[in-house]
Amino acid sequence: MVATDHPQIFSRPNDVRLAARNGSYVGPTAGMASRFVQVNLVILPEEQANGFLRFCQANPKPCPVLAVSEPGSRQCNALGDDLDIARDVPSYRVYRNGKFASTQNDVADVWRDDLVTFALGCSFSFEHALLQNGVPVRHIEEGRNIPMYKTSIPLQPAGGFSGNMVVSMRPFKAAEAIRAIQITTRFPQTHGAPVHLGDPSLIGIANLGSPEYGDAVSVADDEIPVFWACGVTPQQILMDSGIEFAITHTPGHMLVTDIPESQITLF
Repeated sequence: MVATDHPQIFSRPNDVRLAARNGSYVGPTAGMASRFVQVNLVILPEEQANGFLRFCQANPKPCPVLAVSEPGSRQCNALGDDLDIARDVPSYRVYRNGKFASTQNDVADVWRDDLVTFALGCSFSFEHALLQNGVPVRHIEEGRNIPMYKTSIPLQPAGGFSGNMVVSMRPFKAAEAIRAIQITTRFPQTHGAPVHLGDPSLIGIANLGSPEYGDAVSVADDEIPVFWACGVTPQQILMDSGIEFAITHTPGHMLVTDIPESQITLF
């Protein structure tokens, strides 16, 4: 079977997970199974899990916790049936001693009995609502991974973890930006309203054309860049904190759950 990272559209969560599990799809998940919640994954030893939970509780904007697994379990009933955390993400990242070690399409071979999985809300989950309301999403239009940037926005240290926020960016015309803010405010469990809009240098971003994660997208002269807290933040925090071992999703390559989008909106 030939693996592909070419953007595809899967309408059901299990279709995305099975394609990742059998290795036929290894690309980003933006726009897939659009009525269901996608999550960021942080998988780390039980010894660090309580500290990381405290960090998430202190920083709910970039790290909204939707579910936590039992140690060693590759299943999580809160996220869906027929789900294998070690195989159902199109691409994973493995970290060792605070450094990014490898990208893998399956982490069953490095799984440990002491690993705890944190499922964190992802902004991909509110993009369906944006599209339904006529608000275009540039990275989906251009078939690219969403651009993500390191910032100078400090986070609240907790549990032995500290660092700065990572943000995702979507460009809009002024009226679209206002509507996007109104819509995403309804999704606090998937990062909620933006943390910044306009001049990127004010939050430490030097060049929109050079994201640290994902792909650059086009931004027209009459468009405003709008920035949301991003679930890639923990990946940067894990490296900054020098954690001994961890697994995450590759930025933009999420675990697609069976949780309906309607269950995470305010109204």
